[in-house]
Amino acid sequence: MGVRALSFGSVAEAYERYRPGYPTELLELVVAYAGAPIRTALEIGAGTGKATRLFVQGGIAVTATEPDPAMLAELRRHLPNVTTVQAAFEDLPLDSAYDLVYSAAALHWTNPDGRWDRMAALVRPGGVFASFGVPIQLADPDLTEAVRAARAPFLDDDGVPSPDGTPADHPMQWPGTELQQSEWFTDVRQTVIPRRITMPAADYIGQLSTVSAYVLLKPADRDEVFRRILHVLPETVELNAEVHAHLAHRR
Repeated sequence: MGVRALSFGSVAEAYERYRPGYPTELLELVVAYAGAPIRTALEIGAGTGKATRLFVQGGIAVTATEPDPAMLAELRRHLPNVTTVQAAFEDLPLDSAYDLVYSAAALHWTNPDGRWDRMAALVRPGGVFASFGVPIQLADPDLTEAVRAARAPFLDDDGVPSPDGTPADHPMQWPGTELQQSEWFTDVRQTVIPRRITMPAADYIGQLSTVSAYVLLKPADRDEVFRRILHVLPETVELNAEVHAHLAHRR
């Protein structure tokens, strides 16, 4: 997981170009759940700032943290007025607490040892922790199978397994499963925001190029996988880009 977590810097520009942002419904969800004004927020693993934009637009003073310098450089280029810190979650000082601490598609890269004790130190009592991501999938199951077959000689699975081994059919998914067992957090909620996105097949390949499983392939193998996938796709593809969110209040 450590190698995969630190693989994104080499594709920072593609990440910024091809990864979808987050819808305003997510900001509305978090604000409604908080039940009180959110003035300050800490973002863990901000990447190129896909989620940062959303919360800044909501009038929240965001401190965006990211360990990879190339990813952080992209964020700073697009959001020059946002406070940034180059640091991994495990290295953040615990001398400040925020109304909101959130992580967008990055929490699974953090060290599980002491994760929630450290998180609790960063969220003020009564504040909110939020984790969300977009597990992008082709909407057409036949295309999904065709892509799986195309990549199979080089890559069996391009996803990231549940950090705590929660089965995909379990009613509560990670990190909600861990939040429910933490002494620090309560009122754990799991929400899915439906969303579909249509894009050219070439842009879908661009999005795949930012997925860690492909980033870690040998360049020649990666090029061949993308050639094979592109071959089985129509000119335009529809994606299931629903947002999976978990929220909890700090006790």
